Amino acid sequence: MPDFSTLALAPPLQQALEALSYTTMTPVQEHALPPMLDGRDVIAQAKTGSGKTVAFGLALVARIDAAQIGVQALVLCPTRELADQVSKEIRRLARFVPNVKLSTLCGGVPLRVQASSLAHAPHIVVGTPGRLQEHLDAGNLDLTGLRVLVLDEADRMLDMGFADAIAGIVGQTPKARQTLMFSATYPDEIRAASRAYQREPVDVTVEAAHDDVAIVQRLVDVDEDSKLDALAWLLGQHKPESVMVFCNTRRDTQDVADALDARGYSVLALHGDLEQRDRDEVLVRFANRSATILVATDVAARGLDVRELAAVVNYDVPSDPDTYIHRIGRTGRAGSGGLALTLATAREASRVAAIVDRLGAEPRREAAKLSPGKLRTGALAPMVTLVVDGGRKDKVRPADILGALTGSAGLPGTVVGKIDIFDVRAYVAIERGVADKALERLRAGKIKGRSFRVRKLV
Repeated sequence: MPDFSTLALAPPLQQALEALSYTTMTPVQEHALPPMLDGRDVIAQAKTGSGKTVAFGLALVARIDAAQIGVQALVLCPTRELADQVSKEIRRLARFVPNVKLSTLCGGVPLRVQASSLAHAPHIVVGTPGRLQEHLDAGNLDLTGLRVLVLDEADRMLDMGFADAIAGIVGQTPKARQTLMFSATYPDEIRAASRAYQREPVDVTVEAAHDDVAIVQRLVDVDEDSKLDALAWLLGQHKPESVMVFCNTRRDTQDVADALDARGYSVLALHGDLEQRDRDEVLVRFANRSATILVATDVAARGLDVRELAAVVNYDVPSDPDTYIHRIGRTGRAGSGGLALTLATAREASRVAAIVDRLGAEPRREAAKLSPGKLRTGALAPMVTLVVDGGRKDKVRPADILGALTGSAGLPGTVVGKIDIFDVRAYVAIERGVADKALERLRAGKIKGRSFRVRKLV
């Protein structure tokens, strides 16, 4: 695959790529970046983890004129979590471009707080359609100077009912803009949106919806009343370091998580009943390896970018093949091996048949084996999360927390995992065996010369 150095990028962007150790392009970057950098519209089939964010991030930052005030690039995302991830990646790519301002506009933050931050218009806006429409209706945003519009995970946004909001937003942008669409699947609605919003787009399809080599797929035939025991046996047999278990309903999501917790697993549930802070903490703990299993509904999991996911389990067979493709596409990324297991009951036979028809071949079937509920077969996650009640607004940085742990607390840096900084709190993963020691020493010491409340997240 070609290197980024072969592209005609400005020195600040090449410098950012070097700092991030991004050297070789992924297939979607190789095929989509040249036409995007030339100003062409592009529609690309690309799933999460394919490198699409870096692709469109480079393209839009390349077109920003920091000396010109006003919104020049807009990225629409289906969820707050994806918008946050996209914002972070674009900030990293723009780090050596002076005076570029980026704003993330999503729900969960009062509208008036965001409105005050828009008094000085950003160059780049990343957000969800609903919240962006609110700001446009309130007169807080002006898109008349927009140069680049990105629809990220366009199929998910349409599935979530954002078609009208997207149409309203696009209607307030210049017709001469560049429009980039990224979608994991190409249903008729995506083709229609492309015809409505794009001009002679370059069609980039560089990978199948799933990689037969990278993802091992299995159908596990099981009786309805034995699904939990079958799931526990599969987890004990394969011992994935990280696994997402998909259920079709909120109730089943919580019930399955509770049942696995009772069997000794480090497990968390993600569903629509969670408050935003609880949702953030669930995602932080799963990403930093403080939990091994995340049980989720499709709606709650949309837009999540969970890297290095060893396995996916369909506790319930999804209602349509596209959802199945999205679920299993979360494992086996970047050429690494992945495992997709589907528990299939007799009443779900028609759903299985639709998936098999879509795949063009039936995954290997096997009879379920069971692990009785009285057995505690689970293992604890390798990390524990500590919460520091200080964040961006307190000028706390990851280096400050790491310095406190390895300095006055006297811990080796090797026991410290991922550090996530939010507005008013920070989360740090610590190896389980030394977590209590780290907690005690952080409480007794200082971070950046200040004392902060620190607690263990359980």
